[in-house]
Amino acid sequence: MLPEVSTPVNVAATHKRYNRAVRIACFVLFTVSAAAANYPPPTESDFVIHNFRFKSGETLDQLKLHYTTLGSLRGDNAVLILHGTGGTGKGFLSDQYAGVLFGPDQLLDATRYYIILPDGIGHGKSSKPSDGLKDRFPRYDYDDMVTAQYRLVSEGLGIKHLRLVTGTSMGGMQTWVWGETYPDFMDALMPLASLPVELAGRNRFFRRMIIDPLRADPVNGLRAAVYILTIMTSSPLQMQKQAPTRDEADRLFDETIEKRMAANNGFDMLYQFDSSRNYNPQPNLEKIRAPLVAINSADDQVNPPELGILEREIKRVKNGRAVVLPITDQTRGHGTHSLPAIWKQYLAELLTTSRP
Repeated sequence: MLPEVSTPVNVAATHKRYNRAVRIACFVLFTVSAAAANYPPPTESDFVIHNFRFKSGETLDQLKLHYTTLGSLRGDNAVLILHGTGGTGKGFLSDQYAGVLFGPDQLLDATRYYIILPDGIGHGKSSKPSDGLKDRFPRYDYDDMVTAQYRLVSEGLGIKHLRLVTGTSMGGMQTWVWGETYPDFMDALMPLASLPVELAGRNRFFRRMIIDPLRADPVNGLRAAVYILTIMTSSPLQMQKQAPTRDEADRLFDETIEKRMAANNGFDMLYQFDSSRNYNPQPNLEKIRAPLVAINSADDQVNPPELGILEREIKRVKNGRAVVLPITDQTRGHGTHSLPAIWKQYLAELLTTSRP
């Protein structure tokens, strides 16, 4: 059985044992994962939806969704994995993620599962503002993104049922939306680094601090937005370990900001963060029928455990469980969502308990 909701207080008694297990898992990950990219080669494709109508009433003559797949479709073996804000589907092909999950005899062995990694609307190689429309691009939201993902899966790939829907951060939030909107379409759900309520409090503050300078000037506002994003998603423990002196902190700051500046476009970033504005699965949590395990980390500044939101709301999900991982030397704040070596035991139990 999966454990009940854990909090930093509840977990103290088992913290040492958990630390030991995580250290062993991460040792295996970081010493052999480079050799673990032993899965079927990924294939990239595009799915075009004609005359796509957004919730806002705006339309695009052609909405392109780019996606990456691994493995072969056989029956109900399809797994949909959704990326976070500013990410892409191919981001899951890193050693730290794919090397732990997609290899031979691993939990999502790509010779047994059909792995689908879409680029959400506004991201990667899918249709996005920087393709040319800029601020004339339709103002999409998470419901639009999930609708497009569903059409990709059901129409583009001809899939009638998913074995698992999971996602990180924004993808975790969209996993909740998937469970409510298409409750019979999947066997299991695993949202990571997310909460099933509207974005308020400090989370909304963070997002406004990113959105406002970009809305005022998508070009010159990018640096201010990147500053806030860096604080929003960082881990104080890991940052202190990486930069224990002033000079090292300055050097890490410069490297981090310039890397993020190069990786982002102001128009795309504005739309990406603004797309969360209508997110609120809270009123319809009882509609979720598939077994669901929600995983957060206690050092996640985006979804801090002291709010108690996950523990409160998971009670309304019929087959729901929640886990808040304790802070360890291996957790990475919000970024823990992309380290399955730390949380894969919960995925293993979910796949077992939700087996058709």
